Amino acid sequence: MAVSTIEWADGRIRMIDQTLLPNEFKHIYCDDLPSTWEAIKSLRVRGAPAIGIAGALGAVLGIWNSTAKTYEEFATELKSATDYLATSRPTAVNLFWALDRITRTGEENSQLRIPDLKEVLLAEALEIIDEDKAMCRAIGQHGMALLNENDTILTHCNAGGLATSDYGTALAVMFSAHEAGKHIQVYADETRPLLQGARLTTWELMQAGIDVTLICDNMAAQVMKEGKIQCVIVGADRIAANGDTANKIGTYNVAILAEAHGIPFYVAAPTSTLDFALETGDQIPIEQRASEEVTEGFGKLTAPEGVKVYSPAFDVTPAALVSAIITEKGVARAPYTESLKTMRDA
Repeated sequence: MAVSTIEWADGRIRMIDQTLLPNEFKHIYCDDLPSTWEAIKSLRVRGAPAIGIAGALGAVLGIWNSTAKTYEEFATELKSATDYLATSRPTAVNLFWALDRITRTGEENSQLRIPDLKEVLLAEALEIIDEDKAMCRAIGQHGMALLNENDTILTHCNAGGLATSDYGTALAVMFSAHEAGKHIQVYADETRPLLQGARLTTWELMQAGIDVTLICDNMAAQVMKEGKIQCVIVGADRIAANGDTANKIGTYNVAILAEAHGIPFYVAAPTSTLDFALETGDQIPIEQRASEEVTEGFGKLTAPEGVKVYSPAFDVTPAALVSAIITEKGVARAPYTESLKTMRDA
């Protein structure tokens, strides 16, 4: 990405409005907590790492104009901000990780004057952004070693610079391989119902000069059968201790198809996406989205009015279908209960 997906700008949050891409590239500003919450909920900012950054910056925004005289008053305002932001989207653990980190930083610096404490919290949020940039590039370096010359990769949804601070997770592997001179091609699922693959992934890959072909979600099996795909690489919104992985709805389908065709299925995600509080993916909360996203996506009615809709935003891929998990600390393989702990503690 030539520009940052999300950043702090003179007391406001500036982000790319991803709901407008690829037709319009526009920055929007969040001036308060409600606008930040709405940006996360409505997918103006999306992708687990980027949501985490939005949460951290949003928490800072929530206390930036605080007139609290004591730490206790300030801590109450900060908790109100983080609790509110935590209700925006339930599945991506990076949001809660970032909010907890900002809260912990506040507690560790409770002795400071309130104006100084605000600056410390902002510095912590900006550090999360810097760490994310470094993590994404490390993921790219570790992951590109799994790719061979002339490989064609299938990816689902968008795990590129738009889903992080500026470089991506799954797409970071492709960016790094391309920058290193490896010739690769990519097939991108359109990713129903909101078309993040069609609108965002293809746009990012084309901007980077990577050969990309768009397919409908239900074409994945056919392109695998035709021998066009050498591996699958996707991102993740939450990974349980055993390696079960939550990602955009439809990822589980792709994992099953990859297994049936003997194709490696890789997950690329930073260690902040690991949730060791959950033993298995059965415990991962799955966000339910509005029925209108299915029945009248992008403003046009495509189903009978009043039809019942079931619209989970994510599904969980069992660890048994995951060939490896690419993190900024290296490549983890089964048994994930052991390898992921090693990654976390490295």
